[in-house]
Amino acid sequence: MTEPVSRETPPLVEKLYPRAAVRLAAYAELLATEGTLRGLIGPREVPRLWDRHLLNCAVLERLIPEESTVADIGTGAGLPGIVLALVRPDLHVSLVEPLLRRTTFLQEAVESLGLDNATVVRARAEELPPASYDVVTSRAVAPLGKLAGWCLPLCVEGGLMLAMKGASVEEELDASERELEALGAELWHIHQLGVDELARPTTVVSIVAGRAAGGSRHGRRGR
Repeated sequence: MTEPVSRETPPLVEKLYPRAAVRLAAYAELLATEGTLRGLIGPREVPRLWDRHLLNCAVLERLIPEESTVADIGTGAGLPGIVLALVRPDLHVSLVEPLLRRTTFLQEAVESLGLDNATVVRARAEELPPASYDVVTSRAVAPLGKLAGWCLPLCVEGGLMLAMKGASVEEELDASERELEALGAELWHIHQLGVDELARPTTVVSIVAGRAAGGSRHGRRGR
């Protein structure tokens, strides 16, 4: 028996995202019920949906410029893409996912939540047209070097790749610098978001997209 998600919206959600709180709670309920039944969310994750998933994803919006077009690669159950669309109605978010059972859930979620700024795209990143998005996001999809190969080509020049990562982010970034340079990355930086608000801050690598692979510019770590 799956433990239900708390029916009470955490005070922090009401404080940070008051206009989105009701729909965030509805999305949490969807993840805890249909998302779990369909194998998109593990039953053990249900009690910590707010902490580990929804709020963890919501703070990513702080790095995204206004009115951006966003592609969320390998969005799965819609994390962080649906959360971003909920808390930032100025964004247009493409929820990119190749698996039919996931895109079916995503389409149902988009319709149920009344999200007119999110579109479900059943595709792999490699199948999308290059230089199509201001921002490309991802969460726990692949090692950084491989991920950059999928995501950076989708960014317009000067656009942002935002990769949510874990504790080994420094080592991952160090190991990927040559690949980032080859892809024309301009600048990269590790961010800790929600340090004063979340029990576990969100770690994000931001990478500024430059010229296409083979260009003359070289990436450098931002400080």
